[in-house]
Amino acid sequence: MSHIPIEVQLSSLPTNPGVYQFYDVEDKILYVGKAKNLKKRVSSYFNKTHEQGKTRVLVKKIRSIKHIVVPTESDALLLENNLIKKYRPRYNVLLKDDKTFPWICIKNEKFPRIFPTRKFIKDGSEYFGPYTSMKTIHTLLDLIKSVYPLRTCNYDLAHDKVAAGKYKVCLEYHLGNCKGPCEGYQTEEEYNRQIQEIREIIKGNFKSSLHYFKSRMKLLAQEMKFEEAQLIKDKIEVLENYQVKTTIVNPKINNVDVFTIISDEAFAYVNFLQLSHGSIIRSHTLEIKKKLDETDEDLLQLAIIEIRQRFNSHSKEIYVPFEVTLESHLKVVVPKLGDKKKILELSERNAKFFRQDRFKQIKIIDPDRHTNRIMGQMKMDLRLSMEPRHIECFDNSNIQGSNPVAACVVFKDGKPSKKEYRHYNIKTVEGPDDFASMEEVVFRRYKRLLEEDQSLPQLIVIDGGKGQLSSALKSLDALGLRRKIAIIGIAKRLEEIYFPEDPIPLYLDKKSESLKIIQQLRNEAHRFGITFHRNKRSKAAINSELESIEGIGNKTVEELLKNYKSVKRIKEASLENLAQTIGMSKAKKIYETFH
Repeated sequence: MSHIPIEVQLSSLPTNPGVYQFYDVEDKILYVGKAKNLKKRVSSYFNKTHEQGKTRVLVKKIRSIKHIVVPTESDALLLENNLIKKYRPRYNVLLKDDKTFPWICIKNEKFPRIFPTRKFIKDGSEYFGPYTSMKTIHTLLDLIKSVYPLRTCNYDLAHDKVAAGKYKVCLEYHLGNCKGPCEGYQTEEEYNRQIQEIREIIKGNFKSSLHYFKSRMKLLAQEMKFEEAQLIKDKIEVLENYQVKTTIVNPKINNVDVFTIISDEAFAYVNFLQLSHGSIIRSHTLEIKKKLDETDEDLLQLAIIEIRQRFNSHSKEIYVPFEVTLESHLKVVVPKLGDKKKILELSERNAKFFRQDRFKQIKIIDPDRHTNRIMGQMKMDLRLSMEPRHIECFDNSNIQGSNPVAACVVFKDGKPSKKEYRHYNIKTVEGPDDFASMEEVVFRRYKRLLEEDQSLPQLIVIDGGKGQLSSALKSLDALGLRRKIAIIGIAKRLEEIYFPEDPIPLYLDKKSESLKIIQQLRNEAHRFGITFHRNKRSKAAINSELESIEGIGNKTVEELLKNYKSVKRIKEASLENLAQTIGMSKAKKIYETFH
């Protein structure tokens, strides 16, 4: 990565939330930061002058940028915290209090207490979070306490101690905040039912709670108690923006390696996420150049071994998108749903983003490699004998049978060559006959190229299905070009691609670059044809308005439009001025028609 210029690395960054890491020339980590928009934030280091000397020195040392894309801003905040703790980069302010984010704990005990904590103790208690804001926790706990009376004391409420009358109810009981399980006034079964409902609220299922708050807010507003209503409105906002789960930190997923693979014809990209103590501490994507037609299974298997050796990973559990064969002591899991599936999806997203970044960088640094890859891809996808470096696409345009025209657009090396686009007026066909029009245009185009000894395309794309393709083939037969140029038709509805003498269409993958280029060709031909057709139609409408005047012919109309540019100006012209252009007798006829 370090050999790619910083400007190129910046141009390929995504605009998603995530965490960025700066590395120096020796590939040592300098700085970790979070961003709502990675491209905007990271670019800001390089496109403005920094007041702080420390930041200026940091920017000078940066040689490469790595990033991890995450679903939300709060995920970015948590991940940034994990990575700073793990790597302690030189230019990050060291976290003096060793900052930890708060959790909500449901204590593992009889009549469980619920409270916020920053300590994660493995004693069987349930922990929800972590949360990036204490405000969210307090709002949630306030909501819970307003609906469910819970104990706050730390007594050991074992059955025998309660039965022996060891404890007495406190002030919380008399205030109605607790139902007094310490004196046996509330059963464990009823208390646990409450805890189950509270679990659902913490998980984000608080439809009924929101409904209760909203009706309460309206009631207070009606009673003119606006300050109290505003307090409840604030609570509603916190709950509505409440992020139920974070993918970045999950105490249930501990010391696991996650691997996913994205591949195309030439390369495979394997992303590795390392989770330690429930937190992501590393993300790395490996680019593998394919030598033969290796399967994703083979490549992933090899990549797992190589990456685990490189990063000296000893995790005994591995998450992968499909079954792979690894050492017997490793537990291989293929997640289907839930938190494990989410973490796998996050890894896959990072592999996809890495692939996109590489493509963008290659396009800037080595445009030929990018073009060669696409041309090779099209040759394979469309079963061609040679790369389609020169492609031509035809489209007919006629609206309700008027002014039939056609367009031919030309692409060289996968890009439009606009100076070679051509328009055609249909000459030999009466009325709206798309098939005959296509036959005429294809014949005229390639007859001319042959006569002028110009280079022929490697591929012709016909906008239309089997009928249009057959019409174009007749012209190629007539010119003796049938097997010399590859030709396909693309039907609009389902993007079906038809080949000569093959009744079964080809359906390319919707994400395929070959399909994208064919669609771009088709859309460009359509746009070019429609523009020409509209211009011709509007000219025809103008001409017909003038030609409908008795005694005024085509040549007179041309002469008038040459001088006055529009019918509006002709209408406004004086009789003397018109007479100077076309003579008095014709000028009178036009002047009297419009006045």
